[in-house]
Amino acid sequence: MTQNNTKMKKVIILHGTGSTPQSYWHPYIKEKLEEKEDFQVIIPGLPNTNNPDINITLPYILENYEFDERTILIGHSSGCPLILSILEHINCTIQKTILVAGFIDSLNSPALQKSYNFDKIKSNCRKFIFINSDNDPWGCDDVQGRKMLNALDGDLIIRKGEGHMGSQKFNQEYKEFPLLLKLI
Repeated sequence: MTQNNTKMKKVIILHGTGSTPQSYWHPYIKEKLEEKEDFQVIIPGLPNTNNPDINITLPYILENYEFDERTILIGHSSGCPLILSILEHINCTIQKTILVAGFIDSLNSPALQKSYNFDKIKSNCRKFIFINSDNDPWGCDDVQGRKMLNALDGDLIIRKGEGHMGSQKFNQEYKEFPLLLKLI
């Protein structure tokens, strides 16, 4: 490994239900970050994308990806509780976590664990940023953002009228996300 690679930041973007690595703002973020020499961006295609189950997606990620102090995790929708599970199960402290349209309770999703060890999650990430909208049609709204903030500390950004920040059903293409790029 060259000296330059040891300084690279690894950004892992975890997509939401029904999405792929090519959905919404994911390719935009990857392209813009990879224009810089110090970023490696990984967007895995998650298993069972139409019905994500934490008992399948968590082992898949833990077996196939590595995390260290230069890692930045970004999740969208059901990718957010997956990130919380990852943070609970790794044994290192990553640089940053950004959760977009995230949620931490019910919404009747098998993407959630039954409970979370928030102290362990907090100890494995230096900084949390939550981005939620005030009108998310799936319920991943500012109320969920506040719940995550209360459980984990960090910064909450509430977007006005931005919906789910990417949704086929609600015709939200959300192809670019300059705010997210700045936060990385």
